[in-house]
Amino acid sequence: MTNKGIVKSFPLDDKRTISIETGRLARQADGSAVVKFGNTMILATVVAREEAAEHIDFMPLTVEYKEKYAATGKFPGGFFKREARPSEHEILISRLVDRALRPLFPDDYRCETQVMITLISGDKDDAPDALAALAASSALAVSKIPFNGPISEVRVAKINGDFVINPSILEQSEASLNMIVAATIDNILMVEGEMKEVSEEEMLEAIKVAHEAVKTQCKAQIELADMVEGAADKREFDEEIVDEELKEKLIAETGDKVYEIARAFISNKHERGVKFKEVRDEFIEQIPEEEQEEKVPLVKKYFHDLHKDVVRKMVLNERIRLDGRKLDEIRDIWCEVDYLPAAHGSAIFTRGETQSLVTTTLGTKLDEQVIDGAVIEGKSDFILHYNFPGFSTGEVKPIRGTSRREIGHGNLAMRALKNMIPDGEDNPYTIRLVSDILESNGSSSMASVCGGTLSLMDAGVKIHKPVSGIAMGLISDAENGKYAILSDILGDEDHLGDMDFKVTGTKDGITACQMDIKVDGLPYEILQEALEQARKGRLHILDVMKETIAEPREDYKPHVPRIEKMIVPKEFIGAIIGPSGKIIQEIQKETNTTIVIEEEGENGIVDIVSSDKESIVAAKEWIQKIVAVPEVGEIYEGTVKTITTFGAFIEILPGKDGLLHISEIDWRRLKTVEEVLKEGEKVKVKLIGVDNKTGKLKLSRKVLLPNPHKEEN
Repeated sequence: MTNKGIVKSFPLDDKRTISIETGRLARQADGSAVVKFGNTMILATVVAREEAAEHIDFMPLTVEYKEKYAATGKFPGGFFKREARPSEHEILISRLVDRALRPLFPDDYRCETQVMITLISGDKDDAPDALAALAASSALAVSKIPFNGPISEVRVAKINGDFVINPSILEQSEASLNMIVAATIDNILMVEGEMKEVSEEEMLEAIKVAHEAVKTQCKAQIELADMVEGAADKREFDEEIVDEELKEKLIAETGDKVYEIARAFISNKHERGVKFKEVRDEFIEQIPEEEQEEKVPLVKKYFHDLHKDVVRKMVLNERIRLDGRKLDEIRDIWCEVDYLPAAHGSAIFTRGETQSLVTTTLGTKLDEQVIDGAVIEGKSDFILHYNFPGFSTGEVKPIRGTSRREIGHGNLAMRALKNMIPDGEDNPYTIRLVSDILESNGSSSMASVCGGTLSLMDAGVKIHKPVSGIAMGLISDAENGKYAILSDILGDEDHLGDMDFKVTGTKDGITACQMDIKVDGLPYEILQEALEQARKGRLHILDVMKETIAEPREDYKPHVPRIEKMIVPKEFIGAIIGPSGKIIQEIQKETNTTIVIEEEGENGIVDIVSSDKESIVAAKEWIQKIVAVPEVGEIYEGTVKTITTFGAFIEILPGKDGLLHISEIDWRRLKTVEEVLKEGEKVKVKLIGVDNKTGKLKLSRKVLLPNPHKEEN
């Protein structure tokens, strides 16, 4: 007997159908759902502890997205042939879902919750990332776990002037705008995407189109939950203990002091933080020792809330910020290029207390990153890595592997710059950028974009246009309608605010964005105003960057390997490589070059790499001889390879031998070939013919010598 489960289906605008199924798989989880779109199927499960975690002030949520290779009929790479640690692609999708789900749990919900999302069937033409949040939210919707959803995410792309929801992977490559948008029925939660210099108005329109599609998916989840018995009865949880007397006492005794520190406009974040902490600790000291274990955690929470409330009111009522800047004012910027003499390109970008040191390394096709996922596979010739060490914030942190935050910020910076990287003959290199954050107080990913632009230009990469980035913030009060849009936010303003909106672009349009909204009901008018303020901010930053370096260097630095590109007929690739790679290895060894060959259509693309021009010329001439077609009547300097009784075989071009018959060696009659020639000797010969049947080459030496018989006559 088959359990058919409970299914809810709904169509997209293009008549394709998405279905959500529950009650059939993973029934011991608190909630589970399978989302099906064509041949793509995603299983999401959610489990939560019933007891709240102690002594934590955050929502202990874990979101894991995993793609099974069997889903697309593939074997995992590597020695163990088993899915292991998550790839960067899987981590980025996990982050997208986490950022959409996290704000919708109750504020005081502290029960450890785990969301597992697994691709169990995949179509190589359909991107599963846009379905992951729908599956996760559906699992929550049919569970008893408290959640103020549902939510969903969709991908919106603009292709040939039209907006398309959840386009295929192939269609995405043709898009001028490609974004993931997460929302509830009423509110936008998150936006992440890349663009090819689109306008602010175009981006807003795309968000609106995506939101309409999200509404349909949220309504389907509500209807699905209504079909599941008991799904509406959400689990009760322990609410936080509130000590109103302690809270009021803290506000009364420390409120004015907190305001005075906030109003002092201390630009140094550590100095400002120390002063706030002194006020808090002074209050804690008056608590009897026997009560401190119980009350200190509450004091820390109430003081955090007081600090947040005071700063927000100061910004809203007085239109001033913690460091004394105006709402739209950018912190002081200084830049420098060519800081590292041995690097191919380098730059320092410092804005306020945020500093990025960015290096550029130029490599060959051998350095391309191989992408071997269950769905996505291929190669990448532009890589950007972002590192965030503990010392950048003055902290001692354990040194572990790359964090999810580092992967996410690096990916944002990469998307901001990728469409400005030239291709083809304008850029023969694989490019790796590394942004090392040396100081951090807000907008370090945007500093990576600005520093990345400067470093690329310092390396001589002919980028189409410079790119800058800015992080925008928002503080709002729904009760009185007041709001303040903040340009170039500090770390504190990100933490205390209602929005973190990162926008990157050139002077002509947006290239990437990342937005997280922490408040309900953000009007599109405010979003439009924030985008315009961001545009002015990034143009200001571009102007400052141009004072350091306005355009890419005319040439690469002397120690950068040069790449000479040759195009040869495809049938000659084997001749250049030789048996077991013998010929290409010999060329590389003798000329001190690196040679990379790729097949492209009917041609072979040959890259010759060396920092020495003469080496490149020597390798190029060698290859030209290999691919050259012998022409009758041409004179060649060949090498005697083999001597026989009837003549000698002469290699006139690499891999091309011709027969020099004994009668064609000299005008006089020879008894043996050795009278004139020996193996390994260089000799000039003329190609006098090609056998039509065998293609064998006929050579002559004597036609290049004076004819004694003519002289006698």
